[in-house]
Amino acid sequence: MLHAFLAVLSDAAVDTVKLIPFLFVTYWLMEFFEARAEGHSTRLLLRVGPFGPAAGAAVGVVPQCGFSAAAASLYAGGLISTGTLLSVFLSTSDEMLPIFLSEHVPVATLGRVLLAKAVIGVLTGMAVDGVLRLRRYGDDKHIHDLCDNEHCGCEDEAEPAGLRAVTRSALVHTLNITAFVFAISLVLGALIDWAGVSAVERVLTNRPVIGVCLSALIGLIPNCAASVVITQLYLSRMLTAGQMMAGLLVGAGVGLLVLFRTSRHWKENLKFTALLYASGVAWGLLFELLHLSF
Repeated sequence: MLHAFLAVLSDAAVDTVKLIPFLFVTYWLMEFFEARAEGHSTRLLLRVGPFGPAAGAAVGVVPQCGFSAAAASLYAGGLISTGTLLSVFLSTSDEMLPIFLSEHVPVATLGRVLLAKAVIGVLTGMAVDGVLRLRRYGDDKHIHDLCDNEHCGCEDEAEPAGLRAVTRSALVHTLNITAFVFAISLVLGALIDWAGVSAVERVLTNRPVIGVCLSALIGLIPNCAASVVITQLYLSRMLTAGQMMAGLLVGAGVGLLVLFRTSRHWKENLKFTALLYASGVAWGLLFELLHLSF
């Protein structure tokens, strides 16, 4: 029992430590540009216009769940659109790539999976942003909302902050999010360890349509262990390509954790989560319907 707990504790600590550089750099840049641009930092990433989701998918496909956490923070600060965040979440490969490489999956197969996730991220993100523009829906988020939530004190500065103040605020943001992610990752890791991979196998195996929906639910678990389980089950031929894609498209590591921690718009966060889940299920079912594989 003690050995299992220490293993879960170690995994949670490692997963959290990996995020720290991404979070700190992201928050530091956000604070720096906000201080220098006098409130115009929200236009920084919007310069790519409707191609924001394409840029998001290109960044998200890099095998580090830290990018999804960074994107969630940018979204909470009003720097990127809903479609761009969605494209990052859908394209991010999380722990899939390291597992594929360790299992000597052919490079061509790996490339097709990554390309499919990136293309799906771009198409879905652009479609969502297009619909939101037609409905004239606009985000009212701002970086100061993020500061209000974290109580870092940077919103109280009357003049543009110096490097010391910027660094302090970024550090406070990073420490708050790191502590939150570690606590939740520890709890989720313990639950997954208690349930066991065999329980997941029994639920998903030989259930094509239901398996897609259930795999996407597992993918929503904001922990890198979710992508590990889904990838391993696929490599063991217990999941179809559609089921795997549904779970891995939805899985964005701790991105959802960071989104709910940094954004005060709870209803909007829940709607985004539902949209993410629906997107993963829809694409997974399409793979099943067309009998697509890699």
